[in-house]
Amino acid sequence: MAQSQGWVKRSFKAFCKGFFVAVPVAVTFLDRVACVARVEGASMQPSLNPGGSQSSDVVLLNHWKVRNFEVQRGDIVSLVSPKNPEQKIIKRVIALEGDIVRTIGHKNRYVKVPRGHIWVEGDHHGHSFDSNSFGPVSLGLLHAHATHILWPPERWQKLESVLPPERLLIQSEEE
Repeated sequence: MAQSQGWVKRSFKAFCKGFFVAVPVAVTFLDRVACVARVEGASMQPSLNPGGSQSSDVVLLNHWKVRNFEVQRGDIVSLVSPKNPEQKIIKRVIALEGDIVRTIGHKNRYVKVPRGHIWVEGDHHGHSFDSNSFGPVSLGLLHAHATHILWPPERWQKLESVLPPERLLIQSEEE
């Protein structure tokens, strides 16, 4: 009987040691490196959720890639909603700081993106709450870069950083 209690005690100790190491490592990984998220809504159709309300894509979000606010035009990013800080939204980067962008339904026809900001839009223009509604977004609201579709299995793919042809810039700071 004493031997079985010793085995249980050793097993419990080993479990606790593993648990108290694994949990902080997992939390740090999910917070700083990468995580997965389910995409809801129609704002990024057809790139994400092409089946509409029948399906939701699950994407890999890379936190590490945006740690220095290094994003490119065409990247699909997750960010904290400027209107509701408890909500995360997923949009495509259309313009970077210094770029002049032609808006779609914004109060100004053309907007120069201020320093430290980006212009983001959903791919499905009529169904997207984006920079055309709330203006340029601070880089500080960036959460992650969406890099791959993980689910459903038939949609496994790398997400390409492509600027839609109809959203080409009027002028970029690089010119």
